[in-house]
Amino acid sequence: MATVKPFQALRPYKGIEQCFSCPPYDVLEEDEVKEIISRNPNSFLRVTRSEVEAEEDSKEAIYKKAKENLESFIKNGVLIKDVEPSFYIYRETWQGVSQTGFFAVVSVDEYDKGIIKKHELTRSDKEDDRTNHILNLNAQTGPVFLTYKTQEDLKAIIDKLIKNKEILYSFCDENNVKHELIKIQEESEKEQVEKAFKSIEYLYIVDGHHRAAAASRVQKILKEKDTSYSLDKPYNYFMAAIFPHNELRILPYNRIVKDLNGLSKDEFLKKIGSYFQVEEAPFSPYSPDSSHSFGMYLHEKWYKLTFKGEESEDPVENLDVQILQKYLLDPILSIKNPRTDPRIYFLGGIRGVKEIEKWVDKKDWKVGFSMYPTQIDQLLKVAEMNKIMPPKSTWFEPKLRSGLLIHELS
Repeated sequence: MATVKPFQALRPYKGIEQCFSCPPYDVLEEDEVKEIISRNPNSFLRVTRSEVEAEEDSKEAIYKKAKENLESFIKNGVLIKDVEPSFYIYRETWQGVSQTGFFAVVSVDEYDKGIIKKHELTRSDKEDDRTNHILNLNAQTGPVFLTYKTQEDLKAIIDKLIKNKEILYSFCDENNVKHELIKIQEESEKEQVEKAFKSIEYLYIVDGHHRAAAASRVQKILKEKDTSYSLDKPYNYFMAAIFPHNELRILPYNRIVKDLNGLSKDEFLKKIGSYFQVEEAPFSPYSPDSSHSFGMYLHEKWYKLTFKGEESEDPVENLDVQILQKYLLDPILSIKNPRTDPRIYFLGGIRGVKEIEKWVDKKDWKVGFSMYPTQIDQLLKVAEMNKIMPPKSTWFEPKLRSGLLIHELS
């Protein structure tokens, strides 16, 4: 059963939340970060992306600057700490559709035991970075994005709690996503939330595998040093934003490739024909409208590729991203490891299929593939079977905002 707990959040004072909060640390390029900070010295990017202000290009200097900036925000009253532990209802509305869930803290032990399920591999260097960032700041600065199989009882509780509650924060970000936060601090209401989550068997990581893994590592480090350990210590938990699965939206994660592996256009198309039916796309630019079909942009022309193979009992083998990798990217273009091969690049679906044309026509990449989005039920099935999805399988929108809430570890 899933354990969720309220927590004493460190948060921006009301009125500054729009300019203080920022996109997740890993979705902006360095020049974008510098430009935002130059316009807005109160941006939380000064904590999550402190490398742009660090005196030296070393990890130690970057973490030191992040800590200095966080402490400065606290000292100057930009950040305040809630007196009582609270849950926070978090609603994001984009293109007229909302997803509504909770900010809470969840158990590191349950993550370690597999009650909080994952579907991606993590890289040790990124784990190291997140672990050291948490340890140096003594705080978790970004939420792990979690989901659960929708429960009507929990939805009813959310609907009831939202009524007649003062909205703590409400603003639209640079992508026209509306963010709303409501604090739940009455003891009886917090008990309702905790009890409702006890009926949920698993939580599933949507995004933030490295943050979750880092929280687990931090717990082991701090626990070993703690001479008065207790389960109530904040480092036994990590901050999460938790949403019902049927409200989440996954966009496609498109691919572009630098070259044709020495093949001519005709040779390439012939090889593809061994595994896919190849035909001219019915419209341009082309996005597939069903699984096991793909758009391909090559030599200023769109094609529709339809996989000729059969369905597999293995949920990973049925993923479109795996089919493309196994039957085209690997055997034909010799991209063996898409995690590390510089010849492949991934374009989040928010950028649209026209972006594929731009990269191929103007940036000297040779071929691009538009994907049908992975479905949330596929993700849950892979996670439940303790399997791993290929890299860059999902792109969730809208993104969670960083800097609305911070979880201190002591």
